[in-house]
This record gives sequence, C-alpha cells and structure tokens, in this order.
Amino acid sequence: MSLADYLAKNYLTADSDKKSKKRKRKNKDGGLTIDDDDALGWHKNDDEDDDDAPMVVGGGTLKKSKKKSKGTSAASWTAVGVAAPSHAQQLAADQAAADAIIASTAADREQAAEAEDEAPAMVDTDGVLKMESGARAGLQTAAQVAAAMKKKQDEEKRKADEVTKEMGSAAQETIYRDASGRIINVAMKRAEARKKAEDEERKKLEKERAARGDVQNAEAAKRKQQLQDAKTMTVARYADDADLNDELKERGHWNDPAAGFLRKKKAGRSVTGKPLYQGAFQPNRYGIRPGHRWDGVDRGTGFETQWFAARNRKANIEKLEYAWQMDE
Repeated sequence: MSLADYLAKNYLTADSDKKSKKRKRKNKDGGLTIDDDDALGWHKNDDEDDDDAPMVVGGGTLKKSKKKSKGTSAASWTAVGVAAPSHAQQLAADQAAADAIIASTAADREQAAEAEDEAPAMVDTDGVLKMESGARAGLQTAAQVAAAMKKKQDEEKRKADEVTKEMGSAAQETIYRDASGRIINVAMKRAEARKKAEDEERKKLEKERAARGDVQNAEAAKRKQQLQDAKTMTVARYADDADLNDELKERGHWNDPAAGFLRKKKAGRSVTGKPLYQGAFQPNRYGIRPGHRWDGVDRGTGFETQWFAARNRKANIEKLEYAWQMDE
C-alpha cells in the first residue's frame, strides 16, 4: 500500500453536498498549490480557509478531483509528485545499513587482532609461561622473582664469557704501562692496594685498643664472648640454668649481707687476672685500685682530693639552704 492510499484511507473523507453548499470558496482559482521541493511537513494554503484545499507533503501534493464521486473517499484523490518508498524499499535500506555496520565491526576486529600480534609474545618453555623478555608471567613470590633474576644474570654472564673466549686477545683486559714502558700488572697492584688498606685499618684498631685501659679491653672481650655464646644459647632460660646462676652470684650488691657467702672470691685477682692491692688507699672518681706493688705513698697532684672536697662542700651548702627555708 502506498503512502497516498494509506492517508486517504485513514485520514481523508469526502464532504457531503449539504456541507459543500454552505461553504463558499473565497478564491475559485486556488485549487492546487505548487510548493518548493524542500518543503517539509504538512501545511495548508494560508490564503484559503476551505477544508477542500490541497495539502502539501514533501515535494508532492495531493489534490482533490473536481468530479464528485459517491464512492469511497480514496477514489476522489490523486497522487501528485514522488510516491513514498514502499515497505520493501525500506527493508532494503535497513539491510544496507546493517551490512555497513557489520563491515565496520569486522574491520575493527581485524585491527585489534593486528595490535595483539604486535604485543610481547608468550613462550611456553618447560611448562612455564614466559614473556618475550624472559620474565615469568603471572603472580610470583619474592623468592621466585629473585631466582629468575639470578638465573638471567648467570645466563648473560655465561654468554659474555663465551663471546670473550671467541674474540680471544681482542677482549682481554686493558694493558697499562708506566713511564719507562714496562707493563703494569693491574691484578698485583690491586692486591697491594687492598693489603695496604687492611694494614691501615688494623693499625687504627690497635691504636684505639691501646688507648683504652686493660679493664675496658677485658670487658670488650667479655662482651664479644657473650655474643658468641648467644648463638648456641636457647631462647628460654630456666631456674636450673647453671651459667645464669653463676652470673647472678658473681654480681655484687653493696647492701647485701649474704654476698660474702654466696659470691665466689677470686683470691685477690682483678678482671685482667693481676693481683689486687689489699691495703687502704685514697678513693678516686673511677674506683680504680692501686697496683699490688704500690708502697702506699700518694705521688699525685691532689686533684682527686680537691674534687671530692668540692662535691662534699656543694652538697653541704644545699642541705643548709633547704634547712633555712624550712625554718622560715
């Protein structure tokens, strides 16, 4: 069914004679209106108010025939201009648009496939999926990453060694010469420099150790031995631990009345193993006892005595000031 037939069937009806008698045309010559080809939509003639005036559609018009017919209203209308496309033509246009969309989609898929081919290739080596760079694909642990890096470095080193062997003398180490032209052994020079640095470091440590006293050196050696023993020591230490009990017994406390019974005496030996002076002596800031061969004569400058006197005098003044404040 064409568009003209559809419009005539559903929207257009023939007017009766009675109605046509009542209405009079204002302009008898205005039966058909020729509009531009680019006219869109439906519109009536502005100069006429008659319902029988032709209606303009697109580039064509529908005009009413002058002959009055008693039949259907569709018989009284004649198609003018280009007819609307039929249903088959519309289906053909839709099919063409669908074919164009399918062709565009296929082109996009081909382009995506080409881009994927340019991505890093995945190589399955020994059951492990790897990328083109040699790195293992997928989630990995830190140990696996470290092992892969080490394996890659070893492989690169092996290849470099092979290249060096193939090149022969061209890939040897650079030869250095002195002012007289004699060849300098680089490996020997490096060994000598390394030995010299080690000797300097050893002399420096010995000098620092000599600057300390025998007691400090003995304590440092004791701490070092304790660290060595801690490697084989258990985490938990219980009451029956003999080493722990001996260590606690050796600790001295000035206000412990039973310290003389529990603590083992060292028979007058110092930490360094030398004999201790058993007589009375003037106290000093560090609590160091005189040597076991001391004859009892103080040959110092008296600084220690003045130092203790100054501290005692300062403490006495503080006590007096506090007492005076309390009296006020």
